Amino acid sequence: MSPRGTRETSQSVKVRPVRARDVTQIMAIDEATSATPWPRHLLMAELGRAGTIDLAMAEGEHEVVGYVLASRYADVWHVLNIAVRPDRRRRGYGRALMVSLFERAGADNLGFTLEVRVSNAAAIQLYRALGFVDHGIRRGYYSDNGEDALIMWRRGVPEDAHEAADR
Repeated sequence: MSPRGTRETSQSVKVRPVRARDVTQIMAIDEATSATPWPRHLLMAELGRAGTIDLAMAEGEHEVVGYVLASRYADVWHVLNIAVRPDRRRRGYGRALMVSLFERAGADNLGFTLEVRVSNAAAIQLYRALGFVDHGIRRGYYSDNGEDALIMWRRGVPEDAHEAADR
């Protein structure tokens, strides 16, 4: 982590807090990657809210290629959304976003939870590699097609989080 709160993943790509000017790009990523993208007002309500971590993956200074949003509840961080532009996938950006989230939330030593479509094998594989375990199914969770969601949990911030990120 650099002193300004960014995590360098290469010379031109970094994870940093979401900025107001990123919202249009984040919405475009969400629309390109989600069957049920977030409405602007809900996204804006989450950004910068106390108890929320919102991070952007930026190429250069202004081009957002991915993001993650998580909210803290009483004893857990809930990953609300993570997405990477389709043309930037398979470069480790999703992994870098999640590891940065773990680092930001690490002082709390809380666990993490998320829901993922049961058909999203790539995301499930990533989450398992980062220490998440299956914890049940939410039947008919996704409103666009009634698909089930796999509930996954991860406890705290294990010492090998960075090693897992390098895999």
